[in-house]
Amino acid sequence: MKLFYDLTPSEEDCAVALGNFDGLHLGHQRVLSLALQGAENGLAPAVLTFDTAPAGGRIFSQKRKVEILERFGFRKLYLLHFESLRDMTAQAFVREVLAGVCRAKKACCGFNFTFGRGGKAGSAELARLCAPLRIEAAVAPPVLAGGAPVSSTRIRGLIAAGRVDEAARLLPCPFGYETPVLPGRHLGRRLGAPTLNQPLPEELVRPKFGVYVSAVYFDGAAHCGVTNVGVRPTVGAPAALAETWMPDYAGADLYGRTVRVDLLRFLRPERRFAGLPELREAILRNGRQAREYFSKNPPPPPFP
Repeated sequence: MKLFYDLTPSEEDCAVALGNFDGLHLGHQRVLSLALQGAENGLAPAVLTFDTAPAGGRIFSQKRKVEILERFGFRKLYLLHFESLRDMTAQAFVREVLAGVCRAKKACCGFNFTFGRGGKAGSAELARLCAPLRIEAAVAPPVLAGGAPVSSTRIRGLIAAGRVDEAARLLPCPFGYETPVLPGRHLGRRLGAPTLNQPLPEELVRPKFGVYVSAVYFDGAAHCGVTNVGVRPTVGAPAALAETWMPDYAGADLYGRTVRVDLLRFLRPERRFAGLPELREAILRNGRQAREYFSKNPPPPPFP
């Protein structure tokens, strides 16, 4: 997939999906599928999106979003700086960007898509402006799950509440993070449960503090994990951090490696224990719970 950070003209006709696509959830996938269908008519499937960080944090990092879109089958991604287009009129956007730069023959958006100066134009205006330019406009209706519309706001709320398994059912893959493994205090090793210490990305929505079953990805394999997200109240840690123990891993240290961790199921809130023996007992119990979970739910393969 070709990635553009500016308005580099396309060398081929495209079917373009328009939107922020934070999360690439089921509703977004409905829009994206309309653009992918353009390949049946010889159009290159493309996405035009923006680098704007949504309120409440991203569901996926920009890197992850690019990986997923490529996995979906898109050939072009225009990842643009919103400020460069914010004052452009709706008519100019369609004429200069969609028709001129993207060579769009099909423009796809969601029912609630807005564009143009002040976000005053919507999907109906997109269709009206595309018609004289012989650009097909396709609008995806809302997607419902559990009787409610699927939205990024809804998914961020689920993640913040620790309901990551529910969020995963609305997403192309579970919520997680990918950051370097940092040296720690080796307390987990002394307790018989050595951990990967990783910072939580500031750009992402903050999951509920507590202990999760997780899938840990490195070297092309998925490993069963138990991840504590929080401030470790028993040992008085000063800042929020993610610590992951892999109960069945006995390999080399991963310090300095960048490792992906997906949060699969919330086990318990973070709590203060009376002492280290009680903490160790809880960690080992959570390890047994994680193994049981994976015996019934094999870890998903690395994505992508």
